[in-house]
Amino acid sequence: MKTGLLAQINTPKDLRTLDPEQLPDLAKELRQFIIDIVASKEGHLGASLGVVELSIALHYSFNTPHDLLIWDVGHQAYGHKILTDRKDLFHSNRQLNGLSGFPKRSESIYDAFGVGHSSTSISAILGMAIASKIKGENKEHIAVIGDASIASGMAFEGMNHAGVTNANILIILNDNAIGIDPSVGALKNYLTNVKNGAVHQDNIFEALNFNYSGPVDGHNIDALLREFTRLKTIGGPRLLHIVTTKGKGLKPAELDQVTYHAPGKFDALTGKLNRPSVPSTLPKFQDVFGKTLLELAKTNEKIVGITPAMPTGSSLKLMMDEIPERAFDVGIAEQHAVTLAAGMAAEGLIVYCNIYSTFLQRAYDQVIHDVALQKLPVIFCLDRAGLVGQDGSTHHGVFDIAYLRCVPNLTIATPANAIELRQLLYTVQLGIKQPIAIRYPRGRDTIEAWQVPFEAMEIGKSARIKEGSQIAVLSFGTIAKNVSKAITSLSEAAQIAHYNMRFVSPMDAAALHNICRKYRAIITVEDGVISGGAGTAVLEFLNTNNYSLPCKILGIPDRFIEHGSIEELQKTVGLDPNSLAIEIKTLLNCVHSR
Repeated sequence: MKTGLLAQINTPKDLRTLDPEQLPDLAKELRQFIIDIVASKEGHLGASLGVVELSIALHYSFNTPHDLLIWDVGHQAYGHKILTDRKDLFHSNRQLNGLSGFPKRSESIYDAFGVGHSSTSISAILGMAIASKIKGENKEHIAVIGDASIASGMAFEGMNHAGVTNANILIILNDNAIGIDPSVGALKNYLTNVKNGAVHQDNIFEALNFNYSGPVDGHNIDALLREFTRLKTIGGPRLLHIVTTKGKGLKPAELDQVTYHAPGKFDALTGKLNRPSVPSTLPKFQDVFGKTLLELAKTNEKIVGITPAMPTGSSLKLMMDEIPERAFDVGIAEQHAVTLAAGMAAEGLIVYCNIYSTFLQRAYDQVIHDVALQKLPVIFCLDRAGLVGQDGSTHHGVFDIAYLRCVPNLTIATPANAIELRQLLYTVQLGIKQPIAIRYPRGRDTIEAWQVPFEAMEIGKSARIKEGSQIAVLSFGTIAKNVSKAITSLSEAAQIAHYNMRFVSPMDAAALHNICRKYRAIITVEDGVISGGAGTAVLEFLNTNNYSLPCKILGIPDRFIEHGSIEELQKTVGLDPNSLAIEIKTLLNCVHSR
């Protein structure tokens, strides 16, 4: 939609030519523009709809990009992008070679800091403010952070430091009582009390030496403009508390804020979701986890589940709904989640700690120091491992094998399908002596009948999928499906063996010895980084045991992978079936020519 006021706006400089009385009408147009594009292209809807007025007021009041503006996480930054010279490109948002779904420094001078993971904005904006002071620059430094993100430990670390400085920073707390799922914890209750005025409490932000103001209606542009004008006359650390409605302006998004956080395609007029009339019977891996865990927890009272702010996305919500006393959403607090799990495991509970692969990076020290060092049998369930698609480089779960493989006492499992995931989840609650990480991808499996009777798996044992005579392909995880398709497509399929390795650590040494003695070359395939990954572990095995056969490693190359569909991204890194077939045939030809 390109009509009226929005058609005249390409940059904040254009925005500032409008009269303040025109801004509410611009807000209506901007909100509809976001709805129209996201309805057909998909993306993070609710958060951006909730800060339309805020986005306009910020760029109207402050001299961006000279004044620096950071959006924590970035789910809410669509309006910001449209107002900052990306309106005509917004249709490419999250598409291959298009705009990133998050603010990104290399994309625009208006994106002061790249984001994607939560709670980084306060530390970053404080660093920028201190840098400005050292350089003698006069500018404003603004960070917008949500009520879920500000509860994270890192946000408090930033505020703790900022409170003993005279840094010129303005923190805008966007309080809508929801992140991806509803916000949880004592701080959420505190903010609710502040908004409602029901209970007198000392102001936590003033206690941290912030000049606090609010709550202000975040949908009232006049009120925002007045407050920004006032705050620009005040120095030092300031915090403005605004109240908004996630999904504002689209009634279904206001009523079902969890679903409309990222709803997929929908009707722009009615908000009705464009879902298949007959739901897919193929299981989502997250539901395999959630349903299996609930099934196990009903028969084993020692089982508990933990997730940092992802109960719906991880499907731990199934257990939270039925057994709430043993399932915990700890908020955006990955470090706490891991050490909480360690404490529970130390007291004999069977702890399934579900964290998206990319977010476990935030708790690496806790994995090493609090879990692995003490050999506490925490079960890490790493959802969204591998390439995740349109969320891009900040969210791909491609580093987990490499950063976990070097940690002593830690088992790493890479199930090839939903059935193997189910059986692993069953096996580990029978009793393990050390922690284990079980990685699985975003999306659906191709196996419909996955709820098979439980059967224990042997830890560290691989499985041969297909026999062959010349070369062996070793796959780790669900990329096995692409490998099988690639082999089947080749006329030389009879010469190619395929092994589902299942585990990276411990790796099946007996199987590897047999493979090295039987075959003339090896290819390893993983949906993770090549550097330090599973294929590297195979190379280490070959070297240690003095095997000289060729070994080709396929996986994610040594660069950050941008956004696009999973299928598109697999093609760009050579992990789609066709690319794998070419690599396999090339190696086979080399073997024959020797």
